[in-house]
Amino acid sequence: MSDVLVVASKVKQYIKGKSDMNVSASTLAALTDLVKKACDGAIEKAKQEGRKTVMDRDFGDNACTQV
Repeated sequence: MSDVLVVASKVKQYIKGKSDMNVSASTLAALTDLVKKACDGAIEKAKQEGRKTVMDRDFGDNACTQV
C-alpha cells in the first residue's frame, strides 16, 4: 500500500459533518489515487509551460474529471 496523501481524520470529519455518513477504509486509498492523478496532471501542465513550480492554476477546473 502506498502512502496516504490525505488526512484521514479531516476527511472523515468533513463527510460526517456534511452528510452524517461514515467513511470506509477504502475511501482514503481512492482519494489518494485522485490526488495523485490531479498532481500528475498539474506537474505536466507546469512542465509544458516551462516552469519548475506547480501552481494552483495547473489544477484547473477539470482536474478531478480527468482522472
